[in-house]
Amino acid sequence: MAAGSLLTLLDDIATLLDDVSLMTKVAAKKTAGVLGDDLALNAQQVTGVRANRELPVVWAVAKGSLRNKLILVPAALLISVIAPWLITPLLMVGGTFLCYEGAEKLAHKFLHGGAEASKQDVRAAAQLKSKEERLAFEKDKIKGAVRTDFILSAEIIAITLGSVASASFMQQVAVLAIIAVAITAVVYGLVAGIVKLDDLGVYLTERATQFAQATGRAILWAAPYLMKLLSIVGTIAMFLVGGGILTHGIPFIHHGIEDIAEVPGDIPGVGAIVQPLAPMLLNFGFGLLVGALVLGVVLLIKKLRSGGGH
Repeated sequence: MAAGSLLTLLDDIATLLDDVSLMTKVAAKKTAGVLGDDLALNAQQVTGVRANRELPVVWAVAKGSLRNKLILVPAALLISVIAPWLITPLLMVGGTFLCYEGAEKLAHKFLHGGAEASKQDVRAAAQLKSKEERLAFEKDKIKGAVRTDFILSAEIIAITLGSVASASFMQQVAVLAIIAVAITAVVYGLVAGIVKLDDLGVYLTERATQFAQATGRAILWAAPYLMKLLSIVGTIAMFLVGGGILTHGIPFIHHGIEDIAEVPGDIPGVGAIVQPLAPMLLNFGFGLLVGALVLGVVLLIKKLRSGGGH
């Protein structure tokens, strides 16, 4: 009897772990878009920080990210218990914010010279002489990065919660905890590697072999382009993920996209290529449209407020 009970318990545990593993994979796929944006934004947060202080700053932001998730995960679990109907509206809010954030990045890039603002940030940091000024600069960087992380972490947790909404409470706890820890480790581990690429490149250029020197020069050449690529991928991901969340939350739009996506399938030689991409492109377009509309409303409200203030 005891042996049978033990085997049953082990079987139940194995089944639970298998279910948690599958749900974690699904949640990880759904949050991958936000992960790309999280990585791009956090890699840019150390702009202007001295080379010997980059890793301590990244570590400080990573600890802040874990604190954020210690708040967000229990809050998400509480919502799933007392008000599960809130999950979809929260996802819609998160999706809308993602689209707005993407539109704001594009507007800042093309209308306000985002690259020039980053250069000014670097120049301002270079002028800091005293240790106190540099520490204050770092603290501001860390605070800003942790605030940004809180928003992105909230979106990741909300998407994860939505993907496991029908699971048992213990499965929800396990999946949310795994995603929270794994996302933090992956993002800030990669950020730490990215911000030290320059140091790796310099180290290799000083080696004796020509291969190491050539590799170092290649890394130094590629590092700035990698940052730009991450920023572009992150912005695209905002519209893809945000638009996908919104279209899935609005049934008639979701069904309309499915119907439109089936049209290329009737065209010989085209359907096999275009049809799989059609829903993604339509979600992207819808996300871009929503983001532009929300940005327009936000800018109008700001303009009216500033006008009222005078």
